[in-house]
Amino acid sequence: MSETSTRQSQRKEREGQVLSAKMTKTIVVRVERRFRHPRYKKVVRAYRKLYAHDEKCEARLGDRVRIQETRPLSKLKRWRLVEVVSRGVGAAVTATPTPEAA
Repeated sequence: MSETSTRQSQRKEREGQVLSAKMTKTIVVRVERRFRHPRYKKVVRAYRKLYAHDEKCEARLGDRVRIQETRPLSKLKRWRLVEVVSRGVGAAVTATPTPEAA
């Protein structure tokens, strides 16, 4: 039992923003990586899209989430949602009021 918990703690964790939550139990997360260019020494920002498994469908568009590496779940999914760190500004769905029949 302790072997499983130590193995899980060695898994990679990333934090990113949800780009899409339209698929069933799947979210697309944009993860930012900052590094210094080897020759020019400028800090460069690079982005990567990762597909993550969202079992409870709790993440929404624009949310900031933490994902963890896992076994391959499908052709593209190799990550799973750990937690929603913060809700995005555009995450709330606003319903348009319908005109009342007079």
